[in-house]
Amino acid sequence: MYGLIGRMVAVAGRREELLDILLGQISDMPGCRSYVIARDPAHGDGIWISEVWDSAESHKASLALPAVQATIAKARPLIAGFDNRHETEPLGGVGL
Repeated sequence: MYGLIGRMVAVAGRREELLDILLGQISDMPGCRSYVIARDPAHGDGIWISEVWDSAESHKASLALPAVQATIAKARPLIAGFDNRHETEPLGGVGL
């Protein structure tokens, strides 16, 4: 399995709007076992995204899906940046 955990930073004051886009556009993504979006309580504009995929290839392929491309296009103006990106090798657990 392939995991990715990272923090997205919204444009100042626009986190809730960005969260609405990210949560409202989730659709079927082949190979995706878990996709969790959370507010960062320590950073007023921070959003944590935790993903688990069957493989790195499944994750890469998801970026070409029309629904994912549409979400990226809609969200891009509200994203100030990314930080704390970590790749992981999930082994199992609740929900997996």
